[in-house]
Amino acid sequence: MNAPSFPQAMPPELRLAQGAAPVACVDIGGTKVAVNMVDHRGALGRRVEPTAKQGAPDALARQVLGMIGASCEAAHIDARDIAAVGVASCGPFVLNQGLVELASPNICGALAGSGRGLPNDWTTAVLEAPLREVFARVRVENDGIAALQAERRWGALQGLDHCAYVTWSTGVGVGLCVDGRVLRGKNGNAGHAGHMFVSDNLDALCGCGNIGDVEALVAGNALPRRFPAWLDAASVLIAAKAGETGAIAIIDEICRVMGRMLYNLVVTLDLQRISLGGSVFWHHRDYLLPRLQAQLKGRLPALTDGCTLVPAGLGERVGDFAALALVA
Repeated sequence: MNAPSFPQAMPPELRLAQGAAPVACVDIGGTKVAVNMVDHRGALGRRVEPTAKQGAPDALARQVLGMIGASCEAAHIDARDIAAVGVASCGPFVLNQGLVELASPNICGALAGSGRGLPNDWTTAVLEAPLREVFARVRVENDGIAALQAERRWGALQGLDHCAYVTWSTGVGVGLCVDGRVLRGKNGNAGHAGHMFVSDNLDALCGCGNIGDVEALVAGNALPRRFPAWLDAASVLIAAKAGETGAIAIIDEICRVMGRMLYNLVVTLDLQRISLGGSVFWHHRDYLLPRLQAQLKGRLPALTDGCTLVPAGLGERVGDFAALALVA
């Protein structure tokens, strides 16, 4: 499998057409929540906070509403003028009377129990219902699916009918497109490939309760739990790039796991291209990308030849564009 021959273009600006009503763009991850107002002037009033994980199960929704209010104030926008709210969120989703609640392994403490140390006993985090009490138009989508739509519209997956977006960050998320159709599934949860079982490794407890799935082995918050000598994923990667033997062995192991997940996606769905983002991958992409590609190259060429792995065309702003793609 060869590296892409096309150059990485600069991401476009977050901007609506002149005269369009403003929209709120919300990106919810296991570590942080980001909110922007977007209108014809561009992205305004950006706010970023650690993801709420304490209090009542609607604490996250209340946080989002507060951040939208603060973002509106900073952008000099009246919240009553907001045409729509787009929310790209980590999942999985559970539908309660048709409205999205989050059963996210990195947010809800009751899923894996005290072993993960999350400071709540939530089985779900209520999300969509409180937003709809305030705003008439709300669209919530899995962040992998939303990022896939953004990458197909503005990024590295433009013009492709068989493709995927993969985020490697606090968790591992995926958005999938086959025959030009974005896959969603019965509850909007298609693409949770990070919860594929790949190991019985007993030191790898996922927040969902699985032991030995992909996310438990390679996610950004998994590495310091599995390898406590290292403060975080970044410190392991920095040491590996500096030539530290133990760190190189760790990174080689996690790239084998992640690379095999990517291989499974390619051969299952017959993909043309996968774009990759997320904080773990993005900040170390030059080091990680060839190691991931090596897990595909030469394996079942009838399916893997012609499929490329590329950095996300929208770079670090993919989450913002993901939310915008839901309502633009």
